Amino acid sequence: MELLSTPKNIEINNITCDSFRISWAMEKGDLERVTHYFIDLNKKENKNSNKFKHRDVPTKLVAKAVPLPMTVRGHCVAVQTAVKQSDGEYLVSGWSETVEFCTGDYAKEHLAQLQEKAELIAGRMLRFSVFYRNQHKEYFQHVRMHCGNVMKPSLKDNSGSHGSPTSGMLHGIFFSCNTEFNTGQPPQDSPYGRYRFQIPAQRLFNPNTNLYFADFYCMYTAYHYVVLVLAPKGSSGDLFCRERLPQLDISSNKFLTCCVEEGELVYRHAQDSILEVIYTEPVDLSLGVLGEISGHQLMSLSTANAKKDPSCKTCNISVGR
Repeated sequence: MELLSTPKNIEINNITCDSFRISWAMEKGDLERVTHYFIDLNKKENKNSNKFKHRDVPTKLVAKAVPLPMTVRGHCVAVQTAVKQSDGEYLVSGWSETVEFCTGDYAKEHLAQLQEKAELIAGRMLRFSVFYRNQHKEYFQHVRMHCGNVMKPSLKDNSGSHGSPTSGMLHGIFFSCNTEFNTGQPPQDSPYGRYRFQIPAQRLFNPNTNLYFADFYCMYTAYHYVVLVLAPKGSSGDLFCRERLPQLDISSNKFLTCCVEEGELVYRHAQDSILEVIYTEPVDLSLGVLGEISGHQLMSLSTANAKKDPSCKTCNISVGR
């Protein structure tokens, strides 16, 4: 049997956060012979294919919508065609050229779907009074000695959903606000360091602050994380989020609220989700208190560059399939 020609003129289009459409050209005679194609989503020179990224789909087409199984943005894709023979073996073409592309971000309507899923497991609301940030001692020493005692926003990493518009784009400072059910206080354990900066909640969250939903994910565990953004009204962070993220009513939502009760601001957080709160502006250490926690540093719970479990039915949505 004659050899198959190598696919050429690879085109990638209709890219979403979790799928893309690929097309290619073949010699006219091969179009009638090809029974299968293979797509490698991590094609590199002199490297073996990754079986989880290797597609094997019966087809007579040269254009196909392909789901993305990986929670990363960048892909290197190549195509190989094949003819399945009577003995079950394949006659294959050479691999095409490698084409690089990046997936898109969730649109607002996709984030709204993710928000609805997060709301289903948020649980009842518990009162709290402080936001807190844990880091190593060296971090706070650096802030005091080289940053004028001010924590400055940094670029968000690629943790969470690969379609989140904030990853690699939004600058902010991560805070927590979850409390222990039995004490009403912040937990004494932390994945991020034994030194904790605590700041009264009203310093970061008040009627002059806008609140946005950014992400919902898990890391192959029973714990689910909700990422929220706090941005002072009219700030650069606020303008960024307004175009890309669903805005939440600060006094009435399932995750984090600020309400006036008997003339005072009262704060509540969702009990059954771990909230990661991004504040988009610098924060002076003089506005809060720094101290050492008494618990353990639980490194296994760190969400730094954490990869979302793409198989979790609780926190995934289907886009562009």
